Amino acid sequence: MLSTPSAPPSEVKLSPPRGRGKRTRRVRGIIFLKDVAALACTAFGGPQAHTAMMLRTLVDKRRYLTSAELLEIMALCQLLPGPTSTQTITAIGFRLGGPNLAYLTLFVWMLPAVAIMTSAGVAMSYLDKDQVARLVQYIQPIAVGFVAYSAYKIAAKVIHTKTSVALMAAAALLAYRFQLPTVLPVLLLGGGLVTTFRYRKLTPIVDKQPLRIEWANFILWIGVLIGAAILGHYTRELPVLLFENFYRNGSLVFGGGQVLAPLLFAEFVEFKHYLTAPEFLSGYGLTQALPGPNFAFASYIGALAMRDYGVGGQVLGGLVAAAGIFMPGTLLIFFLIRFWDQLKQYRVVKASLEGINAVSAGLVCAAVFLLYHPLPDTPTNLGLIGATFLLLLWEKVPSYVIVLAGLLAGVLF
Repeated sequence: MLSTPSAPPSEVKLSPPRGRGKRTRRVRGIIFLKDVAALACTAFGGPQAHTAMMLRTLVDKRRYLTSAELLEIMALCQLLPGPTSTQTITAIGFRLGGPNLAYLTLFVWMLPAVAIMTSAGVAMSYLDKDQVARLVQYIQPIAVGFVAYSAYKIAAKVIHTKTSVALMAAAALLAYRFQLPTVLPVLLLGGGLVTTFRYRKLTPIVDKQPLRIEWANFILWIGVLIGAAILGHYTRELPVLLFENFYRNGSLVFGGGQVLAPLLFAEFVEFKHYLTAPEFLSGYGLTQALPGPNFAFASYIGALAMRDYGVGGQVLGGLVAAAGIFMPGTLLIFFLIRFWDQLKQYRVVKASLEGINAVSAGLVCAAVFLLYHPLPDTPTNLGLIGATFLLLLWEKVPSYVIVLAGLLAGVLF
């Protein structure tokens, strides 16, 4: 009896070593964290400009998710209080690697801005408001160029029907006319409601999994809010009071750092007198020149509020303020992102995404004009906006190079 010849070496199929999938996920997570670190050091201009850079790095370059998925997450975050771009990038980390990667993502994203703003609060006596204004004079129009590019990319990828065009235009006009934080969630909900009625045109989704909601993070959010208020009332310790103040503001503010600033001014400058108006404005101007989340401004205020406790106390104040301002939004997005994919199984929810995405595009379009409006209407600013848009469209020049060039121009001129 002849034995069956063995397959040649080229045809032998080897089963993948155990643990390879886990190692692959770990390597992908490390690469993702490197991308987050790069964004944290180069993403200037607030949430709208962050959107453009996330689209370019996380969607177009790395393909961690699609542009539609990014917009869905952003819309979900805009319905919540807290820092939108921070919640967005944390939610992406959660989807890629679960809670552990999400926590690391949050830490890497926050660290540069929080460290710089805490240091600025410690060294405030050495900073000059006019010097800060000169430093950021070219960064602001560059940031508007980033937002314009973001609006173009988003509209090109999610606007496909006449209904979407109408919703985008209406959202842009209303957001520009009524510059209130409560308008944003109302517009998003309204846009989703309009397209919800088209759900019968979608193919029925079969084998829907039952909706399971894990309430732990929601309960924790409320528990910390109440617990910090009670603890602050009875201890009267300044670090505890600072944490409660910033946690409360982070739990109630819609619309990002631009909306947070006037509320912090009223509470910490006019009411509690932790810092002066010139100190506040100098810190806010510095925040606009920094990459990463604008909510890091809280670290600056926390450091100045603790100035009587020495450098160690100021560092503690900056860290406590950062923890208080970022924690509420993080807990809320962790609560919702866990069952968001289950919600999308329902045709009504899936149909609403068309309207939500269209409104999101309209909000970014409105942001272009809202951010340009305070700038001097000069040929230099218009030229910088146009040049930034064209360079991003060309896709040959890295985003951080454009930003660093703007900073260098502010130093030289």
